[in-house]
Amino acid sequence: MASQPKPKGPSKSPRRDVLASLKLAQVEIMKPVLPAELMATILDYLAPPDLIRMARTSRRMHEMVYEDSRWVRLLKQMGYWNELDARRHAEGNRPQSNGRPRAPTLQGQLAKHNNLPAVPVSSKPPDGPTQEGFDTVHFGGPAAVQEQPNDVVSILDSVKSIRGRAREEYGKVHAALYPFYKDIMQSEETTNCLVFKTQHGPEQQAKLLSQLLSFSQSDQSLGWDERSRKLSSVISEFETAALREFRIGYESGDIDGLTQKYAHVLVALNGGGAAIELFLHHNNILARKSDFGDPIDCLKNGTVSLEHTQAFLTRLSVAVNEEISIINRCFAKCPGLASSFLQKVAQSVLSPYFSTLFDDIHTQNSSSYLRAVSGTFVQTLNFAQDLNQINDSANDFSEAAIHMVMDTFEPHVELYLTEELNEFRKHSETVVTDWDRQLSEHAASTESFYMSNVNRQADKKDFLTSFKKVLMAPVNILPGFSKSNGTKAETVDKSTGSLGPIGTSHINRSSTIIVPVPTPPTPSEAPTTELAAKAAIINSKLEGIRTLFSIEVALNLVHAAKSSLERAAQFVKIKGELGKAAQQQCELIFISLLQILGHRHVIAGFDKAVEHLSAYDPRQHSSEEKAGVEPLVTFLELVNVGDLILQMMDVFYEQELIGAKLTDRSDFLNPAVKEKKRFEQLLDERVAAGLNKGIDVLMEEVEYILATKQPASDFNPEAADPLTQTVDIGPSDAAESIVRIVSSHTQMLVGSTDKSTLDVFNQEVGLRLFASLCKHLKRQRNSDMNHYFAFIQSMRNDQLLLYFTALRELSQVYLIDPSDSKEMATIIADVDRFKGILRAEEVYEFAERRADWYQVKRDVERAMFGIGCIVI
Repeated sequence: MASQPKPKGPSKSPRRDVLASLKLAQVEIMKPVLPAELMATILDYLAPPDLIRMARTSRRMHEMVYEDSRWVRLLKQMGYWNELDARRHAEGNRPQSNGRPRAPTLQGQLAKHNNLPAVPVSSKPPDGPTQEGFDTVHFGGPAAVQEQPNDVVSILDSVKSIRGRAREEYGKVHAALYPFYKDIMQSEETTNCLVFKTQHGPEQQAKLLSQLLSFSQSDQSLGWDERSRKLSSVISEFETAALREFRIGYESGDIDGLTQKYAHVLVALNGGGAAIELFLHHNNILARKSDFGDPIDCLKNGTVSLEHTQAFLTRLSVAVNEEISIINRCFAKCPGLASSFLQKVAQSVLSPYFSTLFDDIHTQNSSSYLRAVSGTFVQTLNFAQDLNQINDSANDFSEAAIHMVMDTFEPHVELYLTEELNEFRKHSETVVTDWDRQLSEHAASTESFYMSNVNRQADKKDFLTSFKKVLMAPVNILPGFSKSNGTKAETVDKSTGSLGPIGTSHINRSSTIIVPVPTPPTPSEAPTTELAAKAAIINSKLEGIRTLFSIEVALNLVHAAKSSLERAAQFVKIKGELGKAAQQQCELIFISLLQILGHRHVIAGFDKAVEHLSAYDPRQHSSEEKAGVEPLVTFLELVNVGDLILQMMDVFYEQELIGAKLTDRSDFLNPAVKEKKRFEQLLDERVAAGLNKGIDVLMEEVEYILATKQPASDFNPEAADPLTQTVDIGPSDAAESIVRIVSSHTQMLVGSTDKSTLDVFNQEVGLRLFASLCKHLKRQRNSDMNHYFAFIQSMRNDQLLLYFTALRELSQVYLIDPSDSKEMATIIADVDRFKGILRAEEVYEFAERRADWYQVKRDVERAMFGIGCIVI
């Protein structure tokens, strides 16, 4: 019997292979590769022999090592690569082919000196690269370094800055200097170094050590700091020995021997810095500076003797020139030594001497201090200019000499400029204040003298009467004091009404600042009444107008300002901030001159003059025959003095400021320019106000003459007695007096004022005279028109001449016969005849002043206005 099949159970998954994933994995072989930037950085810190080894490893490494910028960097580190020359050479010599010849120096020399296996020489031509990528090289013998020692000490000077050949240029330097550099690192004793064995002269040794020092700057491989210290130690020992010999030669006076020899050695080594420091700090000038002079010897009784300071600078100049001669012989290739040497002279000799001198004199006498600072500054500038120049440094030496003077005086300039301005202001204030004080004292003494004999008890009894007499004074005051005192009154009147010329007191401005006030003579006896005394005081003030400001005071202040400016202007030569400060201080001195002389003295004087001129009364002088109005004449003289002072200020400004280039006239914001214009404007205003007041006084005099000297019978022949008088048809005495007075006053301004001001003044005088004559014509007839016309014509003022032409035509109205009344009416109505100056109505008013007006009035009005006509 067949067996029954077994029941099927659940199916099972196949068994997993544990190595399945491993079987599926793919094996890749990876080689480590560094980034190119990291490789380039590593190469920067390799020594040249190691670089050659790296170049042999692969073609890519060969290209990286031979890259031109890597060798340019080494030459730059040594300081012997000129980028400008490289660009110029590249532009002028561009390569014509792909291949370029290479100098076969670097690889062979490095291999020989470092026991490296030499590269087999290919049989290919030398202009093509070998199979390994290197150039063909030629090897020299072991004695190649010692064959031409002179070439070794100047190897760096032969380096050329040519792009594409930097590796070759560096190879030359490395081949020449590396044996000496390596020998120093291996030598235990300095004297055993190859440098001192192959180079026998100290100067050659110094040059080679200097070349090695530059060559060491390109050493950045492992151990460079130790090698650098070793080289510095050798150089330091050599420098110490050379410096010792230099000092022995300098102190013994062997300038052309040891001093010159070892100075050149030290300069060749490292520029001679140590020798220069020794020369500057142990100089013969510093050791002998007490022999040049003592600043105390310059002081005597609060004054400074500039002869002593000049002698000090002369002795110092001799010593400095001797040291400059040593510099020219020993340090000819050190251009910066001139500045250092002169700076040392300034710090150690000049500054202590002048600082002591200035400090002592400043505490004793400020005026002497100012002269000392400015005088010694000029002397020191001359001292610097007279020094012998250092060879090959003409411009640098001149600048260094100027800086020496600047460094010496710079600490004192600010104080000096302040003291200079203060001293000038103090002097000017003293002069002007003293002048004002003398004027006040003289006015007070004059008033006291005139009031000394006044019987005040009598005046107190009738105060109102006395007060009215003062206000309403008659024409003749002084001659009418009393009948018993006629002689005294006449004496006082002559003394106060007519003064002699003012005496000018000449002074020596260099020794004193006191300017005496010229004073008019005082009468021997004073008036006995208060009224006469006050009149005399007013006359005295009017006569004293000419003394309100003085040309002597102006000259004194201008002289002082000129001296201050000349001293302060010396420091403008100092460039920079101090020079600008000195220039500004010069402008402030000029501004102070304008303010004190102009405003306090001249302008204030004009204000007082106008005030005194306003008190003039022409009735007080009616009994005298004068050629002019005395107060106005005096004021015009004062105007002339003011104009002279203004011209002095203009000349001073042009010569001392513009000529010396201390200020710019085109700079309208400059304080000096603004202050000068302000002074001129104020002076013009005061002169104009005075002239206006003077014209008022002159016209009052004209009106007074017309009222008192023009009788009614002058031009009315019918009123005169034909038996006793002969009719004079010429100008009247009054007209001649008026023309003479007006002409004298207008002529006084000619030459003292500009033409425009003179024309304005003459025109105003003429117009006012025209008005006065018109006013006079309305009172009585007058036939002086031709005389007045001729006077105005002499002024050559066409605009003013029109008025007097109309006035002359106006006189025709009085010359027409009564029977020609129609012609009179025609003349009155003719406006063109009177040049538009007078209207017909105004001419008609003048015609009404005819003596026979009522006889001709009807006919004239009928002709003019048609009165009596019949309208058809």
